[in-house]
Amino acid sequence: MSRRTMHGRALWRGVVLLVLLAIAGALAYGWRDYANFSQSPLHVEASGQSIDVGRGSSLKDIVAQLRQQGISTAQPLYWRLLAEQLRVAGRLHAGEYALGTGMTPRDLLTNMAAGKVLQRNFTIVDGWTFRDLRQALAKAEKLRQDGAELDDAAVMQKIEAADEAPEGRFLPETYAYVKGDSDLDILKRAHTAMGKMLDTLWPQRDPKLPLATPYDALILASIVEKETGRADERPRIAGVFIRRLQTHMLLQTDPSVIYGMGESYAGNIHKSDLTTDTPYNTYTRPGLPPTPIALPGKPAIVAALHPASGSELYFVARGDGSHVFSSTLDEHNRNVACYQLKRCP
Repeated sequence: MSRRTMHGRALWRGVVLLVLLAIAGALAYGWRDYANFSQSPLHVEASGQSIDVGRGSSLKDIVAQLRQQGISTAQPLYWRLLAEQLRVAGRLHAGEYALGTGMTPRDLLTNMAAGKVLQRNFTIVDGWTFRDLRQALAKAEKLRQDGAELDDAAVMQKIEAADEAPEGRFLPETYAYVKGDSDLDILKRAHTAMGKMLDTLWPQRDPKLPLATPYDALILASIVEKETGRADERPRIAGVFIRRLQTHMLLQTDPSVIYGMGESYAGNIHKSDLTTDTPYNTYTRPGLPPTPIALPGKPAIVAALHPASGSELYFVARGDGSHVFSSTLDEHNRNVACYQLKRCP
């Protein structure tokens, strides 16, 4: 073999070696770059960001959306490799996904494969009226408004409760929802929750209550809810109203009168309002009002079903959120003079 041939082969081997080293270097660099991509946080500027993956979206579509939103600048190949590595390619669910600060591409694909869509919370507040509830639902973020144009009766029909008046029928609680859920979905869940609550608590009620049905308990609980926000007073106030019902006394509860005044109530109640008859005026009509006057929470319902015993028939607000209770009209009048008219002895 000539020296020239040997030299040529050596040169060729050197070129091949250089090429192989270059390829190895490129692969090593690419792998490090890929590993850095999969473990580095996405470009999420602040909490509250999300990505909405539509039905039928491919991984390519999702990556394009991430790039368009400026959340990722990585090349689509890296996303494909990561999806294959995680074995989630073709298994990404549609929906809205939260993008938290510090979230990596690995985290995001894992959430999409598990269908861990972004959940929001809607809280029904104890003591709201049904009107308050509907107004709050109309402002809820990313909640579809299927019932916005319906009147109350049509809403009740939509949630399969057409024979019921809506007031008081929805349990105050926090309900999680996802994008695509509607106001009617939350109303149906809250209505079902209240029904289950009453079904559980009604059989456990104190005996000899002058309440014929669970609905009567709901009405009384709504009055208790509006009369006080203090947990320690609910059973006592419920006891006052129970004894009034038992002795056929008028309930004489201002919140019920206010409810019956509707939009004419301007923040103050006058003596003339107490004598103007409405179905909800418990100064002019005996017994319970025809419907609840608000949405009572569980504590108020429990108080209505388990009122405090005693002889108290009256109470008056102190002005600090608490009440003074009394058993006789004379004592009550003295309390009114002291705490309402500021004529304490």
